Amino acid sequence: MVRNIINNLTEKQQRFCQEYLIDLNGTQAAIRAGYSKKTADMQASRMLTKDKIKDYLGGLRADIANSNKITVEKVLAGLQLNIKRAMQEEPVYDQEGNATGEYTYHGSVVNKAYELLGKHLGMFTDKIQHTGELGVTIINELRE
Repeated sequence: MVRNIINNLTEKQQRFCQEYLIDLNGTQAAIRAGYSKKTADMQASRMLTKDKIKDYLGGLRADIANSNKITVEKVLAGLQLNIKRAMQEEPVYDQEGNATGEYTYHGSVVNKAYELLGKHLGMFTDKIQHTGELGVTIINELRE
């Protein structure tokens, strides 16, 4: 899939996509790809809306997932296993190895795993993306 799309992209656009997958920071990816620091944020924003860029990024992600044998199912199963293990209460022992009657619980691990599962399901949204046309009227002069 990536091979078909690559012919429609410039070398700089290809480099941008490869850099973008490093940290998902469009501005920094544009700078590393050779775009001007002054316009990197605008360039990144513009490129990330282009279908050919989105398709190429999707293909690169699929290639990475395939080469690493990573699937959505594998990631979700790992998160669920992490939750199960972190929720098990572990006895606390004193210096002589005797159980103290207290237990530890790894709540932060459980919370993070649930957060990632929730994001996968679309339960928590950090930003809302709107598509479609927005009717905007620009007023050049303000009247009193």
